[in-house]
Amino acid sequence: MKLGPRDAPGYFARPEAQRTGLLIYGADAMRIALKRQEVIAALIGPQGEEEMRLARMPAGELRKDPARLDDAVKAQSFFPGPRVTFVEDATEALAAPILAALADWQEGDAQIIVTAGQLKPTSKLRKAFEAHKNAYAVAIYDDPPSRAELEAMLSAAGLPMPGHDAMRDLTDLARALDPGDLRQTVEKIALYKLGDATPLTSEEIALCAPASVEADLDDVLHIVAEARSGEIGPIMKRLRAQGVQPVALCIAATRHFRTLYTAAADPGGASQGISRMRPPVFGPRRDRMIRQASSWGAPNLEIALSLLTETDLQMRSAAQTAPQMAVVERALIRLAMLARR
Repeated sequence: MKLGPRDAPGYFARPEAQRTGLLIYGADAMRIALKRQEVIAALIGPQGEEEMRLARMPAGELRKDPARLDDAVKAQSFFPGPRVTFVEDATEALAAPILAALADWQEGDAQIIVTAGQLKPTSKLRKAFEAHKNAYAVAIYDDPPSRAELEAMLSAAGLPMPGHDAMRDLTDLARALDPGDLRQTVEKIALYKLGDATPLTSEEIALCAPASVEADLDDVLHIVAEARSGEIGPIMKRLRAQGVQPVALCIAATRHFRTLYTAAADPGGASQGISRMRPPVFGPRRDRMIRQASSWGAPNLEIALSLLTETDLQMRSAAQTAPQMAVVERALIRLAMLARR
């Protein structure tokens, strides 16, 4: 039987122990691995592997000994409870032994969990699970987690449900991260909130989220966008001492002001424009950039982007003789002065 995207999360969390098997397939190996871990843990419990109620079978081993799968499905454990035989990275070449084990399965045997890559609709493996009356086949797509999945992830980590703004930021973050990084981030947040029963905030999410921009680069860009020209010199000295390259600083400035322009030019306003950014902008940085975009306005931001483009071309010119970092610093000061208009 097919298990649709709407029903699959609920089944992974509460699988039926009496089923013959489950096929999980798709293009993203990390997403498949996380779902497989979830469903196996729900079936056999935290002590299942220690109690030898889980038999792992890589595809290579099954290829060498096709009868091994049927033997593992029939084998009994010394401990009571549901049993699972897990076949990893199955391919069409392994369809015959897997289909034979499905046909020979009887009540009381171990449930057969199979993971595979992308399978065509004509795949023997996929068709067998979809047509089986007591087994499921589920496709895993590269979609970001739904709100229900995020809430389940937070609940499993022992975190209280966040407010509207924090949940929005977490949803944006989930769209930008792959599943493994998202799970690690939630675990990091759970450690940060250990012993703290207050709702999760946007600021806490920003603190625990993977850093995408160097902190000092972020600092100088905010200083420029907020017209604090007197602070540019000292922070530029620190950047030079850290070995930051002028071209990298110019690229970062262009990216920052392009984001501000996109937000300022959005018909729904700066807040709506920032919400559409990918990767997402959230937490205090989001509020800060909304203020900057509103303060500058789209016309001034067009001028700023033109200035940064001229600076980039000037640094790449063969006729350029001035120190590149000085050229960038001069451009940033001009931007800060422009913001005061």
